[in-house]
Amino acid sequence: MAYITLNRDKLRKNYAYLNSVFNNHGIQWSIVTKMLCGNDLFLKEVLDLGIKQVSDSRVTNLKHIKKIDDNIETVYIKPPSKRYISSIVEFADISLNTEIETIKLLSKEAKKQNKTHQIIIMIELGELREGIMRENIVGFYSKIFELENIRVVGIGTNLTCLNGVLPNQDKLIQLGLYKQLIELKFGKKIPYVSGGSSVTIPLVLDNILPKDVNHFRVGETLFLGTDVYHNTPYDNMEHEVFSFYSRIIELHEKPLVPSGKMGTNVSGETNKADESHLGERSFRAIIDLGMLDVDENHITPKDGSIEIIGGSSDMFVLDLKDNKENYKVGDLIEFSTDYVGTLRLMNSKYIIKEVV
Repeated sequence: MAYITLNRDKLRKNYAYLNSVFNNHGIQWSIVTKMLCGNDLFLKEVLDLGIKQVSDSRVTNLKHIKKIDDNIETVYIKPPSKRYISSIVEFADISLNTEIETIKLLSKEAKKQNKTHQIIIMIELGELREGIMRENIVGFYSKIFELENIRVVGIGTNLTCLNGVLPNQDKLIQLGLYKQLIELKFGKKIPYVSGGSSVTIPLVLDNILPKDVNHFRVGETLFLGTDVYHNTPYDNMEHEVFSFYSRIIELHEKPLVPSGKMGTNVSGETNKADESHLGERSFRAIIDLGMLDVDENHITPKDGSIEIIGGSSDMFVLDLKDNKENYKVGDLIEFSTDYVGTLRLMNSKYIIKEVV
């Protein structure tokens, strides 16, 4: 079977670097574990790093985390659904919120569970994903402070994930000013200004992050070593904490051009045969991986001579050209994966997960 590995040493190197960067700037950070899709084996590796707080967008994943270490602080990082209110209060110490009616339900459930549930209010700063509009901030907070068993611990924002709006000093200064406004008007202390994610790290490294921003939620840069702002790798970080392998299950020399009347394939696409290659042949390999597991556009063979031709639900076809490396049935093909590719592979129950 195909499998994905997590390299413990590379993960620890990336963690040590980021932890040093954030500590030197007085920033508390949370590891976003949604990329691990609740896999206990990989989650244990993350918790063993010594992080104090983890974030995830699936309450079932937070349940796994609490089962491994009940002392770890957990953050639910999307607006809660009414259906999961009970579980969110049970397994998330903090949740990100944008709807007053949802927070009322959290208040009621927290009282029922004899807990104080902490919340961070997300503000819309142009990305147009989650967040309340800035002109509604004061009225929104005035209602929240009246609720029982709810403690407001932060103000936050999300950037880049939907429309690609990049963080800058102006937007993050605004976030800090809103925090100061709320504190002055209501006489309440707001500990977190959660304005940071992987894409905001360059502002820290360039020493231009507004001083009020003191909380980051980071996943991609930790696991992939990527500078998300510039879409480039960091030179001093490991870029392949994850590696992916799939075995060849068939290998034959075949024509380059299909024969017969052409219809639509499994993806509903109609491929037009390139007749300029009529009579040409190459070695084609089939691997035990398909579209059910990952999008072919998000994995890349480490051997640059190999090309992914296409595939179906359970198999991908590779063009090995002249097969100069003398691949044979049963051999492993190693792939690099990007963020989305790793996420999809981790979410597939058909992919084996291993720590190396």
